[in-house]
Amino acid sequence: MTTVIHWFRQDLRLADNPALCAAARAGSVLPVYILDDQNAGDWAMGAASRVWLHHSLCRLNESLSGNLRLFRGDPEILIPQIARDNNATAVFWTRAYEPWRMARDAALKADLKTKGLRVESHNGALLWEPFDVKKPDGSPYRVFSPFFRKGCRAAGEPRAPLAAPLLDLVPIGTDPNRLDLLPGQSWAADVTGDWQPGEAGARDRLDRFLEDGLAGYKEGRNFPAQKNVSRLSPHLHFGEISPNQVWHAARLRIEGRDLDHFLSELGWREFSHSLLFHNPDLPSENLLKTFDHFPWRDDPQSLRLWQRGQTGIPIVDAGMRELWQTGYMHNRVRMIVGSFLVKNLLIDWRHGQRWFWDTLFDADLANNAASWQWIAGSGADAAPYFRIFNPVTQGQKFDPNGDYTRHFVPEIAALPDKYLFNPWEAPDSILSAAGIRLGECYPHPIVDLKASRIRALDAYAQARDAASRHAGDNG
Repeated sequence: MTTVIHWFRQDLRLADNPALCAAARAGSVLPVYILDDQNAGDWAMGAASRVWLHHSLCRLNESLSGNLRLFRGDPEILIPQIARDNNATAVFWTRAYEPWRMARDAALKADLKTKGLRVESHNGALLWEPFDVKKPDGSPYRVFSPFFRKGCRAAGEPRAPLAAPLLDLVPIGTDPNRLDLLPGQSWAADVTGDWQPGEAGARDRLDRFLEDGLAGYKEGRNFPAQKNVSRLSPHLHFGEISPNQVWHAARLRIEGRDLDHFLSELGWREFSHSLLFHNPDLPSENLLKTFDHFPWRDDPQSLRLWQRGQTGIPIVDAGMRELWQTGYMHNRVRMIVGSFLVKNLLIDWRHGQRWFWDTLFDADLANNAASWQWIAGSGADAAPYFRIFNPVTQGQKFDPNGDYTRHFVPEIAALPDKYLFNPWEAPDSILSAAGIRLGECYPHPIVDLKASRIRALDAYAQARDAASRHAGDNG
């Protein structure tokens, strides 16, 4: 029977994998994964992503009865070589939308065709292709609501999921390679915790969310101590489950506001990929050019304290420690810690984006870049810059019993709720009764929240004035 290659990328699953189904219909499948750091450049996977990928590939290999070929290098060299060595006649893969992947894939597809191979790429990562969701005049959307309510609806209902195909796998014979991506430290084992990378883990996570978390999602998703978040983002990023599977499973389970809000969150994932597709420099350049004139501060010490969860602002520190300890951060808290970095500390959003890229299991170029630009105020449909989260009131509102904050900042757990999110305002008697000495067991705030808010608004006014003068000089 004819041998064909399925090149696994961000589609590490068997079910609802259109490219894999097409490969199975075409011949005996030789499954391949290639770690490509060369073409990725600055966006090679961070440490947390590599840990997840390691476990996900192990699970995928088990699903393929040990027949997954693992390589490290440039696919533009390796894929033709693998095809030649195995007399393969066709190559199949799932499309990806990061700029560097699209450039590489286009070059590889053209080269393989000149060599006489059949090449097919399929959409298995998004509900709608970025080039299919556009305004009536053909331009891309820059605001989420019309993108999702009009553009996506016009593109049609997401297709139904496909069953896993019956595979005639080319046996691997002797195992020719290894791809150990785990760092040489205990952190890799600790951080995986209760996570279950892989297709089975993704399906289990979805089932648990549908059972325990979807009802009450619209309001409950804002409270980090509650179960009303799906935690599917790493599974979606690595393609262990498809957005189509999630979309249709949710629609079968519930109706109403909770379902609508959850589906709109899947829509935000689509919107982020559309933004990156149409703005390839989204991870590096401000969409709103006013921010090219923003007076960011160079403050490595404050950046390090933020990264380590030692800012003296409890809800911020809780979020940063959750990230370090679990490879994940609750979405509401991501907004709080992001606002604190770019507005209270006036540190460039790109520093936050880079830290998340290295430490998040769900580090996704489109989502990460779009979300940080949204927080900073420089992106599409962004929060206004003057919307500066107050981390004290945010903690009091969304962690009212302090369960989340006490878990990740245990050194102040004995404080009463009234002062949990603002320990610097607690009377000495309250601090003493809780066994807390600020500056020793827990730091003083690294910035005054009120003064830094005023400073941020002044900086934005300065940026607007500079942008206006620049426009006038070039007018």
